Amino acid sequence: MNKVKVTLRPIVSRINLPTVIKTTFLPGDSIESIMIATQVGEIFFIRNGAIGTFLDIRQRILKLGGSSGGYDERGLVGLAFHPQFYHNGLFYLHYSLAGTQGPVAFSESFKPNPCDPRTLNLKWIDREIKYDHIDTVEEWILQSNGQSHRRRALLNIRRPFLNHNGVNSLNFSPETGKLVLTTGDGGSAYDPFNLSQDSMEIAGKIIEIDVSMNSFIDNPPVVTRFNELPESIQKMLTVIAKGVRNITGISYQRLHDKYIKYAGNVGQDLVESIFSFVHYKPIPVTQLVQASIVGSETDQEGLINFGWRGWEGSLPTTVVRSCPVNAGLNEKNISYFNETLETSALRLPPLTSYYHEDPRPDKFGGTALTGVQAYNGNDIPDLLGSVVFTDLARAHSKPPVRGVLAYTRVTADCKQNDYHVIETDHNFGSNSAYYVSLGTNLNQTRLYLGVYGSMKVAEFNQGTVFEIFP
Repeated sequence: MNKVKVTLRPIVSRINLPTVIKTTFLPGDSIESIMIATQVGEIFFIRNGAIGTFLDIRQRILKLGGSSGGYDERGLVGLAFHPQFYHNGLFYLHYSLAGTQGPVAFSESFKPNPCDPRTLNLKWIDREIKYDHIDTVEEWILQSNGQSHRRRALLNIRRPFLNHNGVNSLNFSPETGKLVLTTGDGGSAYDPFNLSQDSMEIAGKIIEIDVSMNSFIDNPPVVTRFNELPESIQKMLTVIAKGVRNITGISYQRLHDKYIKYAGNVGQDLVESIFSFVHYKPIPVTQLVQASIVGSETDQEGLINFGWRGWEGSLPTTVVRSCPVNAGLNEKNISYFNETLETSALRLPPLTSYYHEDPRPDKFGGTALTGVQAYNGNDIPDLLGSVVFTDLARAHSKPPVRGVLAYTRVTADCKQNDYHVIETDHNFGSNSAYYVSLGTNLNQTRLYLGVYGSMKVAEFNQGTVFEIFP
């Protein structure tokens, strides 16, 4: 792979933290508008260089950054436009509901102890009262007068902790035409309740929603498990994947008559991972629920499994402690030995991984994966057919902080591949530059980068969205 250098050209500055960047054709328009959703609840459109407000739902979103010193992973995390949006005006939102703040599932920080079975088998009890917040997935419509209103809620999901709610969590599949929801494992650390591998849990999954069906329920009950949903909503859902820790959406790249699917899984302590797959066999939620009722195992052949919590990407999930013999080294112990063995043969190996510690001169130490997008444009020929990804901040670098752009691609033998850093020429001066999101236009020939000057969502108006040029 060749060394790639790009230019970042700002499109809009001084906005709040941009969580989703994509494009669509607004009804009546002949050119694509860039759509930017911010974590606090604004959605902007940029058309012919001018910015306008598409929707503002800040009053519908819970107060962010309060108990966590300004850092937060809740808010508006998903935005998707129906494939027929130009004609039907339908779009979809995923956000954390105002007024739903709970006391959290448990307050202490969690780290498993491989020698203490009690820490390896925690259960989420009293879910109705011990949770952090409620997320909703809603269908909205843009009316002919330019005003938008909510049509119905598709899901209301109770979340145990404030983190791991996903980002860029809603996208439409060009294969099936269905809305794809990506959910994180519920948060805390190390998935304390093992929600990601439990087939009945909504957390830690990639889910397809058939929005062409009508459940005739405009405000579904608040749930955590598939079997708590009314049957009419269960019929709308299929599960593509499980074993997800926290995911940066899903990106589709056409290859002949198939699509390569890319998904990034944010790591725990050691490694960040990008997965790719073509073939999969989704399982209807009604089938999962029926199997649970009769106490049988569902045939899960063809279901994608990212391996979490037994695996952190390509590595067994590991508890890292200081080494008592040598202060300069770390002691690493496998966190969930039995689960690591059980999922070893079932899991999908990553397409590529990058590590939090990497001394190689052409690599970098990562912090958190924040975006994964396929690129099919000709303007940056060395990136044609590749998958581009972003990391929040280069680890162990001197201030000011800088995020990282990189790329990899699927090889002919479909084996794990290396990655290369993309150099950028933009001068951020003395300001920090956390790379918080990555987006593309409809045909994936343009790339957009969301940058923020702080890790705290409560520090406002420090965001810039760039287009990436050769």
